[in-house]
Order: sequence, then structure tokens, then C-alpha cells
Amino acid sequence: MTQNQGSYDASQIQVLEGLEAVRKRPGMYIGTTSVQGLHHLVYEIVDNAIDEALAGICTYIDVNIHSDGSLSVRDDGRGIPVGRQEQTGRSAAEVVFTVLHAGGKFGGTGYKVSGGLHGVGASVVNALSEWTRVRIFTEGKSYRMAFSRGEVTEELQEDGVSGEHGTYVRFKPDAEIFEETDFDFEILQSRLRQQAFLNAGLRITLTDEREESENGGAKSASFLYEGGIRSFVEWINHNKTPIHEDVIYITGEREDSFVEAAFQYNDGYSENLLSFANNIATTEGGMHETGFKAALTRVLTDYGKKHGILKDDTKLSGEDVREGITAIISVKLVDAQFEGQTKTKLGNSHIRSLVDATLTDKLTDYLEENPAVGKAILEKSVQAAVAREAARKARELTRRKNALDSGSLPGKLSDCHETDPTYTELYIVEGDSAGGSAKDGRDSRYQAILPLWGKMLNVEKARLDKVYGNEKLMPVILALGAGVGDEFDVSRLRYGKLILMADADVDGSHIRVLLLTFLYRFMRPLIEHGHVYIAQPPLYKLSRGKQTRYAFNDAERDAAIEEMSGGDAAAKGRIDISRNKGLGEMDPEELWETTMHPEKRTLLQVQLEDAVAADQIFTILMGDKVEPRREFIETHAKYVVNLDV
Repeated sequence: MTQNQGSYDASQIQVLEGLEAVRKRPGMYIGTTSVQGLHHLVYEIVDNAIDEALAGICTYIDVNIHSDGSLSVRDDGRGIPVGRQEQTGRSAAEVVFTVLHAGGKFGGTGYKVSGGLHGVGASVVNALSEWTRVRIFTEGKSYRMAFSRGEVTEELQEDGVSGEHGTYVRFKPDAEIFEETDFDFEILQSRLRQQAFLNAGLRITLTDEREESENGGAKSASFLYEGGIRSFVEWINHNKTPIHEDVIYITGEREDSFVEAAFQYNDGYSENLLSFANNIATTEGGMHETGFKAALTRVLTDYGKKHGILKDDTKLSGEDVREGITAIISVKLVDAQFEGQTKTKLGNSHIRSLVDATLTDKLTDYLEENPAVGKAILEKSVQAAVAREAARKARELTRRKNALDSGSLPGKLSDCHETDPTYTELYIVEGDSAGGSAKDGRDSRYQAILPLWGKMLNVEKARLDKVYGNEKLMPVILALGAGVGDEFDVSRLRYGKLILMADADVDGSHIRVLLLTFLYRFMRPLIEHGHVYIAQPPLYKLSRGKQTRYAFNDAERDAAIEEMSGGDAAAKGRIDISRNKGLGEMDPEELWETTMHPEKRTLLQVQLEDAVAADQIFTILMGDKVEPRREFIETHAKYVVNLDV
């Protein structure tokens, strides 16, 4: 045993006081210190204002990104209490911003329903900010206080008379904590729009002082939806083709619990079901989703049999009746039980029966009163059942050919030696030429290569039965070894990283989008669990004598030119600059050094941060409607790299 390990006794046990724990381990409270964690700070403050709206008080929320890098949230709720808090002897407002697990949502009468259940929001934001300033308007007076990195710098004090009510919080994220401190307008806009949909009649405004609008003044967006989640469904479906005009809307309540659901079917093949509990997105579902799915399947099956639309031997599965559905389920309840601080799955069992009973009664009545809608939905469900059976037969045929169950691999796959998916990588490479270079340049211990050629099936316009046997997609399915569609099992995955490597041109971009569409629609857990990456080959190769540099964008190219020339104008002219037009033109050594070497390559991880936005992007880019795609291209053309090809 080594003697120089140091002592380990009571003196080694450290107690982190107050908000020190938050600054020491921020990931425990906001998940990450990346851009995602940065925006989580905003959500914590906004959610407190939303809780005021749930209490029936707040009518507007103004979010402002300031030019100095700070952000403020103003609401017209009741204002944080300013009186003395008995347990601590300090003002309630100070306690809210400096003490973890302190708030009015732990069973008192302040909030009947709320999303912020853990009481860590405001204090965590304060702890992770360079400075925080608070103004409170309540009982005809205004108050102010200030903090720095969780510590009080200005005690709560009255600073005037005011007829307003509500709270104003302004904070500047701490650069010592966060990797990035610039707020993203688009990310915030997406989240705030969602909250406006979920709270009918609440106006939410986002303003960005850093950027000027086309009409002059600061860039801004305002959201107010009197239709609530019905408007949400219409907005999601606006680039799709509905099979019935009206959005079906049902509501129900029991004691202190309330449910509302809105849904509409379109002619597509994807299910888009979003659920919320107390305005918190329950991305992993829960009891409210279980009740909705069970009732929907039962009601549609009973209606189809009663009216002769379904034959006696026809059985509809849950997947059949949800094909093409866009649905929003929102429940409000006291003492919501979520799984952990992430609040991604609702566990209250009584909500299942409430949702089930409400949907059963209201949807049955609706279908009887709207037979044309009922017939359209049932006919689509029957077509889905037929396609599902065709997919089953195609799957079985594939298995009989020893492709799926025997563990056989596609012929063009150059596999790796390692079998533990923790360490393995599969590169899907565009074209045989690039595949050959990648095969020769890789580290065969853990890197596998699968070349694909030509354009593949656009699955946005196809059901699963068209996927089986497809010569472009089946090799991907077989290589990954985890199945496809409702049979996909991420635990059977043969490779821990799936890396898409295509040329940096229009065709390469198209292939990436086709692959991502397939992965999102039929292997979505791959993306949700962080297994999908996009390789970034260099755009430029610069050579001068024996010097060689690679650049991934124009800025890096210009910096490399300065470095290689020493700033000498004549020397700059002797630098050979070539634009990499294709992976196949790079030799194995170049491909390894620039794109495949773990310590030198650049990989972009594909993450699913906003399911609504992701669904819309795939619908726009790969759907049937041309006009939305044209508008998207025109809007985003300024972000495209100028390809010298």
C-alpha cells in the first residue's frame, strides 16, 4: 500500500454553506453550464411569473435581452412578499433569492397550482449570476435590492410609491460559470411562444436590445393566444395538410385537477404528441399521456365498429390511431409528482383516470355529432393498420433472408474490432470513393465505415413498410443492429457514436438531411440519447513549402494566412489555398488528421432541445409543400457558406 496518500479524517469533510454548493456544482441544479444551462436561468425566472398567471393574477410577462449581456423579466403578478419571514428573520424577498428550497409552493396558500415545485429557481439564478437586481411593486409601494454571485450587496429597501404591482428581475450570467453568456433570441422565442400557447390570454413579449429590427428599434416578438392549446395545434400544423378542418378540443376537471386536450389529424405519417403538467413539458410522458392514448384507441375502435367502418376482424393498435396526429395534452393539478428536478415525467395516477374519462365522454359525443370527421380519422387509421401489417410481412421476409435476427451485417460495412459500444464509432460516409479513403485512414480498432451512395428514400413521405428492403436504408438499420420503428431498442446498439460524414456541398447537405429525417422519424431515441454526430471536414487546405494548415471557415483561413506569411504581403501570395470540394478528393492521411482523429476532429452532436421546432423543420424541408420550404431558404440563405464550386 502506498504511504503518501494523505490523511482522511473529519477535517476532510467539507460543508458547503448557502449558495456555495450551487456555484461549486452548478450542473446539479441547471443540468449543464453550456448554452442550454444558460437559458435555463431565464426559464426559472419566467416560470415564477407563469405561476402568477396560473394563480389568475399575471396578465403579461416582458423579457428583455439588454445590450450589456444581462436579461430582465417583468411581470404584473402580486410581487414577491417583502415582509419578515419568521424562520429566518429576514425579508421574504431576500430569502427567495438566497436560500435553496424556499418559496411559496410547498403546500401553503400562496399557490394552488405551480410548475416550480422545488423552490430553487430564483436562488440558483442569483448564485450563478455576476449580479442580480430586483424591484418589487406591491401594496402601493416599490422596493429594490441587489446581489452579487448570491451575496446581498444592497438590502431590501423601500424606494418610492407605486400604483403598479409585480416583480422585475435583472441578472447578468457569470462568465466564471458559463461557457457562453450570450442569450439566443431564437431559443428564448421558442420557449416563450410555447408558454403563451399554454396560458390562453397571457401576453409574453421578448425584446432584444442587441439587434435592430427591420422597422427600426430593438428586435422583438410578442405572443398572445386567446385560443390557447387549440392555437398551438393550428400553429404546429400550419405547414401540414389536415384531414379535418376543426381542432378537436376537450376539457374536464375533478376536484383540484383540470385537463384540456386539443388535437387534429394531418395526412402525414408521424405522431406528434406533446404533454404538459402545470406548464412544464413532460418530455417522457406520464400518467396523462397514458390515459389519453388508452382512451383514444378505445373510443375510435368502438366508434368504427358501431358505424361499420371497421370490420370485425380489424384490430387497431395505438400506433394506428395516432398516425398523423398532432396533440397537446395539458393538465393542472395540486401536488404534481414529477420524476426529479428535471420534471420530465408525471407520476400522479389519478390524472390517468381523469384524462381517460374526459376523453372517452367528450370525444364519443364529438364523433357522433361530426360523423365526417370520425370517418376521415377511422379511414386513416385503417390505412395505417394495413401499412403496419405490410411492414410486419416485410420485416418477417427480411428476417427469413437472415438479415435482421441472425446478426448478419451489410456487405459494404468495414467493421471495427472492438465490440463494446461504449468505445465504437460508425461513420456513414457519402460515396464509395470517400468510403475507401475513410476505411484506409481510420483506426480499425474502434471505427467502422459504411459507405452509402446516391440519394435515399425521403421517409417524411413514406410509412415504415417502405423502409424495409430499401437498398439505402437497410444497410444503416442492419449495421446499427437496434431495429427500427416501434421495435427500435437503443440498448442493442452496436456503436456508441453514429457519425454522418458527407461532402460540404449542396448534395452532401441533402444527404445529411435525408439521414437525419430517417433517424428522427424511425430511430428517435438515437438522437434523444446523444448518439448522433455530424463530422466537420475542413473547408480549406493551405500550403506553403512544407507548411500545411487546414481551416474550417473563412476566419480560420484568414488567421492561417497571417500565421504562415508572418503578415508579409508577398508571402501571402505564395500560399496555395484550395477549397476541399469532396471527401473523396482527400487521401486517407488527410481524412484521418482533419476529420477522424479523436483529438483533432470537430464533431457536432445532434441534440433534440425543442421537439416542436424539430418536427416543423423536417416538415418544411422534406414535406410536400413548396412555399414554406422556399420561405425557409430565403430567410436562412445569409447563413450559408459561400461554396466556391
